[in-house]
Order: sequence, then structure tokens, then C-alpha cells
Amino acid sequence: MPTPLPFVDLKTQYARLKPSIDERIRRVLEHGQYILGPEVGELEEALARFCGARHCVTVASGTEALRLPLMADEVGPDDAVFLPAFTFPATAEVVVSLGATPVFVEVDETTYNIDPEHLRHMIAETRRKTRLRPRVVMPVDLFGLPADYTVLDTLARSEGLTVLADAAQSFGARVGNRGVGTLAPVTATSFFPAKPLGAYGEGGAIFTDDAKYAHVLRSIRAHGAGDDRYDIVRLGTNGRLDTLQAAVLLAKLEIFADELAARERWATRYDSQLGKAVIRPARPAGMASAWAQYSVRVPRRDAIRQALGEAGIPTAIYYPKPLHFQPAYERFGQGSGSLPVSERICQEILALPMHPYLDDALVDRIAATLKAALDRA
Repeated sequence: MPTPLPFVDLKTQYARLKPSIDERIRRVLEHGQYILGPEVGELEEALARFCGARHCVTVASGTEALRLPLMADEVGPDDAVFLPAFTFPATAEVVVSLGATPVFVEVDETTYNIDPEHLRHMIAETRRKTRLRPRVVMPVDLFGLPADYTVLDTLARSEGLTVLADAAQSFGARVGNRGVGTLAPVTATSFFPAKPLGAYGEGGAIFTDDAKYAHVLRSIRAHGAGDDRYDIVRLGTNGRLDTLQAAVLLAKLEIFADELAARERWATRYDSQLGKAVIRPARPAGMASAWAQYSVRVPRRDAIRQALGEAGIPTAIYYPKPLHFQPAYERFGQGSGSLPVSERICQEILALPMHPYLDDALVDRIAATLKAALDRA
């Protein structure tokens, strides 16, 4: 069997950044401020500047980046939070952990992002059939492609809801000249190592233009502290990003724009080489994806995946089950057949290797192997 290719090539990235990363880590080890050291504030300023937001609050994980805004808005029992069924469980997890109810919404057949018309329907149904208060819409920028926030914000305002963007996969993406972090009133992202901008452990960030809201978020991430660390003015949590992760992210941010351009280059080459052999990722006009994943839809997925694996080409399935099929969340759904698009996509989706350190020959090899497997399957 051929030597497997890396699905995400962090080793090559580290070799490129080794002097900068090593130096930044050395500085942290010397000053010893491992929690909220100076690199954390430096990173927050750099991230806000990169995407155009006024304020950035870093946190311990992408999950905490979703949870803290809900805590700031005091979302809890009797509240309904609307989110797509086709996403990672963390989106629903934070809702349930606060005692609120997730309401699963269908996704668009081509973008895989939340379907605004079905969202409108589910808000109306929630009001008609339950005693829940519709409070928040949590769109997910799946695989790096921003949701349609112009439509979603208009709908949310008309219904009296707020929008919290789950941009765990899309930091670095753009809509026109606006970056992710500025497309919704509040945006959460993740720095899990495999993300486009990834730490060497867990991490996340929240973006907002509201200074008072950012102040509340900083309080919540530090156990609800006020002006003094032992003056607890609200319910909080331990949600701080550690300084070593901030140091790593600062080094990676130096080349992030170049890596985003490389991801776009390889996605374009995949598009060209695969043609109509598979259902390729959507490219809505005016949007630039961060290409966290390059996911295609194929028939007979298990056979295709096995053939690629035998050729040394790793793949992944994001995601094998919609949330209303997950045992932990099925009590919030309406059973099989209730969200047919999400259910069908989960049977066909297949992610190919995607990272900045591919090259023409590797992309061509992956595409050719996939097309040959489709011909044989």
C-alpha cells in the first residue's frame, strides 16, 4: 500500500514557521505568564484587525466561543435556539448545556448552510406548537463558506431574534470586502489544530463591535469577575485562552493570508480536475470560502472511500449523522424523514485532503484516483 498522504499537513507548516514559533514560545517560557499573558492581548488585537471587527475576545475553545455569548444573553430554559441539523454536535451542545432547546433546521442543498425559508417555517412552528421563546439563530459556516447573513439578519430582526454566527470553520472567509467576524452581530470561531487558523491545542475567539458586550464576555471567561478577580458579578466559567496557544497563533497569523490563497488555489484545481464527476462545493457569487474542508458528494461512498484509502489517500466524513439522529439530541428532533436534505447529504458527503501544502501533482493524483474509483464502483 502506498504511504498515506497527510489529510492536514501540520508538520510542513511547522517546518516553515519553526523559527517564529520557537521564538514566541521561548518568550512565554521566560516571562512565565501562562494565563492571560501579553501575547493574548496582542493576539486579540491582531485577529480583530485581520477581519475588521472592533473587538476580539479569545477563549479556551471553539465550544466556549459559542457558549459565552449565550451566557451573556442569559439564554436558558424555555428559550429556543435555531441551528442547522447538518453540523458538528458542539453547536447543539452549548444550547442544551444551558438548559435551552435546540430547534433543528434544514440546510440548503448546494451550500449546506442553514436554509432561511425552512428557518422561517420552524420559527413559526415553534411559536404555534410550543411554549418556547424563539431567541437565537446560530447559522454555521459549514466547511468554510459563510452563511447568507444578509437574509438571516433581516429575518432574525423581523422575528425578534439575535444572530450568533458559528464560524468555527470559516475564519478568513469573506463576503465582498467584509471578513468573517463582521458579518453577524456576534461571531464565534475555533482554533482547533485542524482549522484554517489552528493552535497546538484548543482555542477560540469571539468577535463583536459592541464594547460593552465584549466587556461582559471577558468577565464571563474569568469566572464572572468584575473589576477585582474575587468580585464575582455574574455567573461565569473558566474560558481563558492560555498564553502558549496565543503565541503559536500569532506566529501562524503571519502567513495566514498566504495559506488562505493556497487553499483557494487547491480548491480551484480540485474543481477543474473533478469536473462533473462528483457534486463539488458551491461557489456563491461574491463569497470567498476559507476552505476548511473540500467536501464532495459521491454515490456508493463506502466503496469509494475504501478505494481511496487503498491508494494512500485519506478521507473523512463530516458528518455521518445529522444532529436529530444523534442519541444525545434525537429527543429534540422529529425523527427520520423530517429533514430529508440533511439526512441525504450525510449519506453522500466525503472530504478530500485540503491544506495549504498540497501541490499540483498531489491534487491531480487525488482527483484521478477518485474518478477511477467512481468508474469502478
